[in-house]
Amino acid sequence: MLRRISFRDPETKKWYVFLTNNFSEPALKIAQLYRCRWNIELFFKWIKQHLRIKAFYGTSENAVRVQVWIAITVYLLVAIFKKRHRLPASLYTILQILSVTLFEKTPILQAFSQYPLQTMNPNINNEPYLPGF
Repeated sequence: MLRRISFRDPETKKWYVFLTNNFSEPALKIAQLYRCRWNIELFFKWIKQHLRIKAFYGTSENAVRVQVWIAITVYLLVAIFKKRHRLPASLYTILQILSVTLFEKTPILQAFSQYPLQTMNPNINNEPYLPGF
């Protein structure tokens, strides 16, 4: 048995319909839970698109957390590097260059001078705003 809940978002004026097996919570609470769940889904979509996690190396909760935190840390370090050195390339492009030159003994700024960064900027508007960087 399922419960059908309709909800109209006051901001977007869109109607949403949810199915749930929770009969004890009020309809508004169920709608808020689905909104939170959607934000989690969007976060995982962002992780897949930006952190380049193709597969998890471990299956335990701790292994997944460690891998996600390491990926987020690398992403933020690259964002700081991009901001400090005023690089015009997207974070994705910078990560690609770093992955290609990772094991070379080239100074890092010299590695970026070898590539035309202005033309390799496919998604700069999709990068999140990082205050203070």
